[in-house]
Amino acid sequence: MTSASEARLAGKVALVAGATRGAGRAIAVELARAGAYVYATGRSSRQSGPSEIGRPETIEETGEAMAAAGGSGEAVRVDHLDAAQVSGLVLDIESAHGRLDILVNDIFGGDRYAEFESKLWEHDLDGGLRMLRMGIDTHLITAAKALPLILRRPGGLVIEMTDGTSEYNKNFRNGVGFYYDLVKAAVERITIGLTAELAGQSCTAVAVTPGWLRSEAMLDEFGVTEQTWREALPNVPHFCISESPAFVARGVAALAGDPAVARFAGQVLTSFQLAQTYDLTDLDGSRPDCWRYIVEVQDAGLPATESGYR
Repeated sequence: MTSASEARLAGKVALVAGATRGAGRAIAVELARAGAYVYATGRSSRQSGPSEIGRPETIEETGEAMAAAGGSGEAVRVDHLDAAQVSGLVLDIESAHGRLDILVNDIFGGDRYAEFESKLWEHDLDGGLRMLRMGIDTHLITAAKALPLILRRPGGLVIEMTDGTSEYNKNFRNGVGFYYDLVKAAVERITIGLTAELAGQSCTAVAVTPGWLRSEAMLDEFGVTEQTWREALPNVPHFCISESPAFVARGVAALAGDPAVARFAGQVLTSFQLAQTYDLTDLDGSRPDCWRYIVEVQDAGLPATESGYR
């Protein structure tokens, strides 16, 4: 069961949209561990099968992981591009709890459409536009439907999950493709816009980025597991700066429990910044500073090294 020291979110209700795998799953687990009642949503389900992403993970597994952590919540199949489904989910939350305190928008899954070396005019148009829908429209639909319930009580929090710091995303990210770059830059703009529109309200919008995440797909791509990930380093040396999904998830849970969270309104926070702020570490006890590493080492063309960055 959740201990008293971990129950800092007791009484809170959270929605983690896009929680089937990766950071979303880990965040749902950590919020539940911290005492929140968590609605974890995704499209891949044991009942209806996998989403277009084609991965084996299911949203029901996320529910089981929340329960194994001693938390409470529900795993629900929801397509966040379907406004009616999102409205139904919010109505269910309202009926059961009469409140929603925390929204984590972690929906994407557009990686399968990414053509990392293609120019805009070379990129498959349908795939690129689908990526925009999955990475932008889903966030807007979910925030639009959830915010009226969140705003009924003071102290609400909207966390937009992105990829890259504000400084890093100021410039076009060569090599990732036009659409991927646009999605990740747009998430920060959503956060800025929400912050402006929430002025005068007791609700905070903030963006959070992990570093090089050891997601299920990334581990599979490199042929390793969370326990053996260092075996990938001879072939992918810069993978040394990678982090488990639990690292950013621990930071998000601490952020959600911070009574002074409003000081971060409109900002993009990294998993490392959250770890520094709340004195957290990754599962191995380290504190990887991925985005500083990317700028100072990887993008600078220097040899991989963990020294001074973990």
